[in-house]
Amino acid sequence: MELQELYSYIQEHQPNICQISVLRGGNEICSAEWNGYQRTDCVHIASATKSVIALLTGIAIDHQLIGSVNDKVLFYFPEYSVKRGEKTIPDVTIRHLLTMRAPYKGHGDPWTKVCASENWTEASLDFLGGKHGITEEFDYRTVCLHMLSGILFKATGMKTVDFANEYLFRPLGIAEHENFYAGCAQEHKLFITDKAAKKNVWLADSQGVATPGYGLCLSAVDMAKLGQLCLQNGIWNGQRIVSSEWLREMFSPRIIESGAFRGKSYGYLWWSVHPEKNIYAAIGDSGNVIYVDPEEQTIVAVSSYFRPTEHDRVDFIEHILLPNIQNH
Repeated sequence: MELQELYSYIQEHQPNICQISVLRGGNEICSAEWNGYQRTDCVHIASATKSVIALLTGIAIDHQLIGSVNDKVLFYFPEYSVKRGEKTIPDVTIRHLLTMRAPYKGHGDPWTKVCASENWTEASLDFLGGKHGITEEFDYRTVCLHMLSGILFKATGMKTVDFANEYLFRPLGIAEHENFYAGCAQEHKLFITDKAAKKNVWLADSQGVATPGYGLCLSAVDMAKLGQLCLQNGIWNGQRIVSSEWLREMFSPRIIESGAFRGKSYGYLWWSVHPEKNIYAAIGDSGNVIYVDPEEQTIVAVSSYFRPTEHDRVDFIEHILLPNIQNH
């Protein structure tokens, strides 16, 4: 179909898409906006935030601010008081957090208990561990990951957003971000569900520690830059941003053995879409995606406002978007 037909199809069948940016060989071959969004407007990218945190963790390791993924989580929180009878938490490592194989007490994310607390990092630590020990079972969490940003804060002495600005956003020409503080539960919910364009912000707790599992706002153009950085093995305009060693480790897939994600593959907070082709993606609710295909030297970034029925747009990218763009 012609591009205009494609854009009309998107408007009708993918109504919450706000922006698309497609790069091939480092050049933008397609860019479009819908729903009143402008090219530089930002969208809450939901769980695709996790993949950005993975990049920041690698950068911190490259700069020897974090020792390694094998560091124990509690090493960074010597002041934390382990609950009586808790024997598992001392053995949990950063790698467990990055691979979603950390053990937690209870099922699902304790949104209210963490987000209503005065210290989200400490509250998330309270849910780490449990009586079953370290099972290496895949357990996808979002708010429980808050301690990962806490580790970045402890290791670098910088707020997550400041570290991101200095070591990742600014070098890539991404506008500097600020923390966004939700004053109440309703404001927190509105931040996630509001369809209006966002500013360059990252949701943070009252300590200034940004949420690592969600909460980052980016445009599709900026999302595409992050994908291109990965495609270029961590180099941007001749400057090394993140090591190629970290990227190889971050994208190394591990098959999920059980549960709702059984059969899928996951690296360090990045999904391995086609392990045999080394295609990987940052995926967030409502269809926010950074899709990276090294073989075709192609990046697809899709930003979308909140729509609870949309989850994964990889099929749309592979079967609708790319085949029709390739014809032009």
